[in-house]
Amino acid sequence: MRMSPCRRTLLFVLALLAMAIPSFAQVRISVAFGPPAIPIYDQPLCPGEGYIWTPGFWAWDDDGDDYYWVPGTWVLAPEVGFLWTPPYWAWDNGAFLFYDGYWGPQVGFYGGIVYGFGYFGEGYVGGRWEGDRFFYNRSVNNVNVVNVRNVYNETVINNNVTVNRVSYNGGPGGVQARPRPQDEAAARQRHLPPVGPQMQHRQTARSNPELHASTNRGRPPIAATPKPADFHDRAVVPARQAGAPYNPPANRRAAAQPAQPRGGGNMPPVHPRDLPPLQRPAPSQNGNGNYDRKYQQQQEKLYANQEKERQKLQQKQDQEHQRMERQQADQSRKQQVEQRHQQQTQQLQQRHEQQQQRVQERQPPPKKQ
Repeated sequence: MRMSPCRRTLLFVLALLAMAIPSFAQVRISVAFGPPAIPIYDQPLCPGEGYIWTPGFWAWDDDGDDYYWVPGTWVLAPEVGFLWTPPYWAWDNGAFLFYDGYWGPQVGFYGGIVYGFGYFGEGYVGGRWEGDRFFYNRSVNNVNVVNVRNVYNETVINNNVTVNRVSYNGGPGGVQARPRPQDEAAARQRHLPPVGPQMQHRQTARSNPELHASTNRGRPPIAATPKPADFHDRAVVPARQAGAPYNPPANRRAAAQPAQPRGGGNMPPVHPRDLPPLQRPAPSQNGNGNYDRKYQQQQEKLYANQEKERQKLQQKQDQEHQRMERQQADQSRKQQVEQRHQQQTQQLQQRHEQQQQRVQERQPPPKKQ
């Protein structure tokens, strides 16, 4: 299916908005209806030392206007000491945004989503690095000590794994979790995007019609694999049941269009240059010459001040962008800055609208002829 100009523009704006948050938290797509719940499934046996568990998640297929399940799988860590922060969906401004996963020395924020197998909403309790060797917590991982001897047992109590299968953060019915200080610290560390086998794994899942939510209704026949893209291995695990009943919208293509923000447009403004141009005030028609001139002067002064404030904020944000480039800031940091810029811009717009409204309210009605 060819992508419409509107949708191409939307995806481009989303990419700029995130500047690649975790693939470095990058916002990849925005959807107006939420993903299915996390299905219930068992973990395949760990294939060998150095493999890290990456839990399954729901991704979005723009060509099919449908969610599809990316099976959980064991992946070799790209670097000694690196751990996996899973992707997640989050509700924002009337739509669900996707934040990709990433590799780093610490597990960061993943929306509070309970993926299981050591990922219980905060951090990771499935294993740890000791020097150049990864040790597995057998209480939450399926590990054969014949093949993997680096193991330990640490009991983890988490009742949410059988109760809360919600797959998105925020919004109606979503997980109400916010980043902790250690999550924010992890976001500032050096990251790596999903490695090649992970991307191949994701593409293989996308091309399998049985993994699309409209077909499997939240219960994928391939829920997890022992290695990436190995969908025909005898150890492939199906979902035991859906995390919750799932009925996709009848017209998914229409529902996939993000909700329109206030003021029109496809996305809320991120920077002052994204705002509609300020309109010069029209002459007062009060009929009182002195008052009309005074009102016109007030409007012109307000227009000039607001234009100046826009330019000042834009200059400040541009300087922050330049500073991040000089410091070679990681992509998660860039995304955080863009979110702050969006908040600043929206606050500026709201303040200017209130100022304009107050000036207009002080204007008396026109004189009767």
